[in-house]
Amino acid sequence: MLKTFKDYLKLRDVQLDISILVVLFLIFLIYLIGNPTVFTGYDIYYSFMSTIPFSGIMALAMTFVVTLGLIDLSFPSVLAYSAWIFGMVFKITGNIYLALLCCLLVGIIAGLLNCLLIVYFKIPSIVATIGTMFFWRGLVNVCAEGRNISLVQAKGSVLYKIAVGRIAGVIPAQAIWFLGLGILFWLILRRHKFGSHLLFVGDNEASAEMMGINVNLVKIIVFVNMGFFAAFAGVFSTLEVSYFWPSQGAGFLMPTLAAVFIGGTSVYGGEGTIFGTIIGVIIIGSLEAGIIAIGLTGFWIQLIYGMIIMISITIYSILLKKNK
Repeated sequence: MLKTFKDYLKLRDVQLDISILVVLFLIFLIYLIGNPTVFTGYDIYYSFMSTIPFSGIMALAMTFVVTLGLIDLSFPSVLAYSAWIFGMVFKITGNIYLALLCCLLVGIIAGLLNCLLIVYFKIPSIVATIGTMFFWRGLVNVCAEGRNISLVQAKGSVLYKIAVGRIAGVIPAQAIWFLGLGILFWLILRRHKFGSHLLFVGDNEASAEMMGINVNLVKIIVFVNMGFFAAFAGVFSTLEVSYFWPSQGAGFLMPTLAAVFIGGTSVYGGEGTIFGTIIGVIIIGSLEAGIIAIGLTGFWIQLIYGMIIMISITIYSILLKKNK
C-alpha cells in the first residue's frame, strides 16, 4: 500500500525507467546479434556520441514543453536561423564569441515570439509553432539565398574545443555536454521548485493558478528555454562539421519528438521524465545505423520507428492503468 502521492509518483517513475531500459537493452541485443563485429567495436559508439547529442539537447528542452501538455514544432527552423546568424557574424567579425552571443539571443527571441502567440494571444501551441516553424525556415532561406558558410577557421578556437573537441582524443565533447545537461534538467524537474510547478501546470492549469503558481511565467520560461537550446544545438552542430547549410536542422523534428514520447513523457501533460528522454534519444539516434548494420535497407527505418513508438506507449499505458 502506497502511503503518499509522492510514493506513487516514485513507483511509477521507476517502472517507466525500467521499461524504457528494457526496450533499449532489447534493441541493442538485436544489433549485437545481427552484427557483432560492428557492435562490439568502439567506432559505432564513437559515431553515436558525435551525432546523437545535437537532437538530444533539444529533446531535453522539449521534455519540459511536452510536460506542460504543449508542443513546439519550430525548433528545427530556429536552429537553422540561429546557426546562420552564428556563421554570418563569425564570417563578418571573426569573433566567435560575439557570434555565439548573437546566435543565443536569436534563440531567446524565437522563444519569446512563441510565448507571445501562445501565452498572450492564446493560440494553440501546435498552430502557433507551425506558423513560426515556416517563418524561421523562410527567413533563413531568404537570408542565406542557398549559400553555405564555412567555419573552418573556428577550429582553432577555445569554443570549438570546449563544444565539439575530442577529450583524450576519443570522447566527443558534445556527448559530455549532453550528459551534463541531462543531469541538470533532471535535477530541475525532480529536485527544484520550478519542476514541481511545471508538473502541476501540465496536470491542471486551473488548480495550479489556485495554488498561486504563475502559469504564464512557467510557460514563458519553458518556451524561451526551448528556443535557447535550439540555438545552442545549432552552434554545436555547425561547429562539428565546420559548415552552415540552409537546410540545417530539417531532419531533427520527428526524431526529437519521438525520443521524448518513447521516453515516457505524456503528451497530455503533467508527466515528464528526463531519464526516459535520454534513453529515447539513444534509441532513436542509433536506429538508422543499427538497422543498416544488421543488413536491412533504409526503407525499414520509419516502419521500425513507428513500431517502437507504439510498443513503448502501449507499455506505459499499461503501467499507468495498473497504478491507478
